[in-house]
Amino acid sequence: MRTVQHESEPVRPETSPSDDVPALNRLLYASHSFGSSVLSRTQQAWLIFFYAPPEGEGEAIVPRVTLATILFALGILDAVDDPLIGYWSDRTRSPWGRRVPFIVLATPFYALFFFLFWTPPEGQFAATVYIAVIVFLQRLTGTLSGGPMEALLPEVARTPAARVSNVGWQFLFGALGAVVGLVASGVLKDIWGFAVMGAAVAIIALLSRYIGVFGVVRHLRRDIEPVTIGVRESLAKAMRNDQFLSFLPTFVLFNMAAMLLTAALPFYAEIVILGDRDEMTLHVLGRTLTLAEGAISSILFGVTIGAVMLELPFVLRLAARFGKARVYSAAMLLGAAMFPLLFFMGLVPGVPVLAQSIVFVMLAGLPLAGVFTFPNALIADIADYDAVRTGMRREALYYGTQNVVEKWTGSLMFPIFAGVLLLGETPDNPLGIRLVGPIAGLAAILAWVSFRRYWLPDDVTPEAVAAYDARTAGAS
Repeated sequence: MRTVQHESEPVRPETSPSDDVPALNRLLYASHSFGSSVLSRTQQAWLIFFYAPPEGEGEAIVPRVTLATILFALGILDAVDDPLIGYWSDRTRSPWGRRVPFIVLATPFYALFFFLFWTPPEGQFAATVYIAVIVFLQRLTGTLSGGPMEALLPEVARTPAARVSNVGWQFLFGALGAVVGLVASGVLKDIWGFAVMGAAVAIIALLSRYIGVFGVVRHLRRDIEPVTIGVRESLAKAMRNDQFLSFLPTFVLFNMAAMLLTAALPFYAEIVILGDRDEMTLHVLGRTLTLAEGAISSILFGVTIGAVMLELPFVLRLAARFGKARVYSAAMLLGAAMFPLLFFMGLVPGVPVLAQSIVFVMLAGLPLAGVFTFPNALIADIADYDAVRTGMRREALYYGTQNVVEKWTGSLMFPIFAGVLLLGETPDNPLGIRLVGPIAGLAAILAWVSFRRYWLPDDVTPEAVAAYDARTAGAS
């Protein structure tokens, strides 16, 4: 019978054996981020553009203010289910372990409802009701599938080196997924339309998540005892975890900044780069290319992703030398410096507008690898810290609670973006779209400030926690 220790008494957490899951299986698990990234980045790039296109580019399917209100309200509402589903997952006992049944059963619906985003009915009222219902269902099934999938990381990568390696692979697969979600989606949309684009992305997301979970299912532990305390007590303990509270606002704020920039790039392409034109002509290696808004957006997204992927090996080497928390913190500062530069896109005299836009977008992409590589590994460390303090393994609760605040704050992106566009979204007055960069930079600096209190090492052990407690007790 397992005894749960008092929080003030560090104990050896109930962790997995020291030997790791085979590298190939860990790689298959990491590949699930490919499909997740394809789906989420496609949604971020095109959902607002599809339902409420820029002024002069067609009639809105749903009025922009109405759409922003719906997405904001659903972001607040559907975030409530994240910790509850995480708690449910932590308490589940099955022949496949605590997480796999959720992933297997919910993933097909997660993909299906995404496809339905792009097939609204005729009529503004019907389309408004439709998108509200479909977004709610897609997010709910996404939580049922994605939350338990994320919570598998501490079981799949059981040592500090394996965690850094695994989140590096996850980030790389996520970056490749972003190529499809942000670059290829624009091309698919231009050629075959939004419905075909949505179907292709849904299939990719479904296959990717199934490959990830079945790649490790034989190696998952069956001996971890389900959490026995009630949901209120479990949530209360999580929200007293000082390291979780230091980390939580950081990724939430930085992710909101990245979402703003992602949603803004198609508008930059349409308003700043094309201006009053429907398309532009580009001469490359003796060939003449005609670029519409979708292709230009794809170029900007592709440049960002390329910069991130080239930077990833450097980021992982820095993390191995200095620790992932220090690299994560420095990258947020870099974002605070680089994001505001997007204000000047198209304003540099004597430089073609597309060329200077590519440079500005590349600079804005530099901080992304350092921030988006490490959050899942940091949450795994925080879950280990919680296990030292409480003697319980509650990974899914922490991932779920993070998603609550992330969704609440991320949902602010829609009214913020819609509100900023009111200041100008035309070629004659692009002030609103230019202000997105400085706003993203402000979010990044606030994220850095929150992370200043984080102290966990890469290897969270009872000895490390006890040593920190002794130091802080002596200082007081």
